[in-house]
Amino acid sequence: MEAPRLLETGLAALLLAVAFLVGERTRILGRLLAPRSLTSFGGGMAAAYVFLHVMPELHGARHAFTEAATVALPYEGKAIYYLALAGFLSFYGIRHFHTRQANARDSKPDSLDFQVQIGGFAAYAWLMGYLLLRGLEAQHAAIGLYAVAMGFHCLAINRDLSDEYGSAYRRSGRFILAGMALAGWASAAVLDLPASLIPLLLAFLSGAVIMNSLILELPTEKDGRFWPFLTGGLLYGLVLLPLG
Repeated sequence: MEAPRLLETGLAALLLAVAFLVGERTRILGRLLAPRSLTSFGGGMAAAYVFLHVMPELHGARHAFTEAATVALPYEGKAIYYLALAGFLSFYGIRHFHTRQANARDSKPDSLDFQVQIGGFAAYAWLMGYLLLRGLEAQHAAIGLYAVAMGFHCLAINRDLSDEYGSAYRRSGRFILAGMALAGWASAAVLDLPASLIPLLLAFLSGAVIMNSLILELPTEKDGRFWPFLTGGLLYGLVLLPLG
C-alpha cells in the first residue's frame, strides 16, 4: 500500500472518529447554522451522496463482483443488490428493535437495547473505515467525497445516539464507534480481503447508508428544516454530478 494513500485515508478515518467523538459539541459550523438546520443540511448532503454516488457505485460493484468471481454466477451477479437489501433490512431491524424496547419500557432504553445499537453501529463504523482504504478508487476526489459525506453521516449518528442514550453513550458508546472506525482503517492496512468480497461489503454498506440516512438524517415533520436540507442536497449534488 502506497504511503500517500495510507496518509490520505488515515486522515479521513480520523475525521470519522472525530465526528463520533465531538459530535454535537462542534461549534465551528454551529455558528453558521442552528444544530437542527446543520443536521438537515447534512441530511441533504447524505441524500445527494446516496443517489448520485452510492447507487451508481452499486452498479459498478456488480460488474466488479462478476469479474472477480471464479465460477459462473446465477442471475448475472444480482447478489450485489441482495446484499444491499440485506444492509438496508439489517439496520431497519436494529431500529425496530429499539422502538419495540422503548415502547415496552415506557421510552426508557435498557442495557440490552443499548448494546444492540452500539454493536450494530460499531460494525457499521468498522466497515466504513475498512472500505475507506480498500473499497474506494485511488483518487483524491473519491476519498474526499466519501470523507465529507460520511463525516456528516457520523455526526447525525452521534447526535441521534446521544439523544437516545444520554450519558451512557457519551461515556462509552462514542469512544467505541470512534475506535471501530479507526480499527476498520487499520485492519484494511494489514488485511487484504479477497477481491470478490469487497463489492459485497460495499453493497451491504450502501444499503445500510440508505436506511440510516432515512432514519437518522432526513428531517422529520416536527423539527425538519426544509431550506437547509434542500441547500445541502443541491449543493453537494452539484459537486458530485461532474465527478461521476
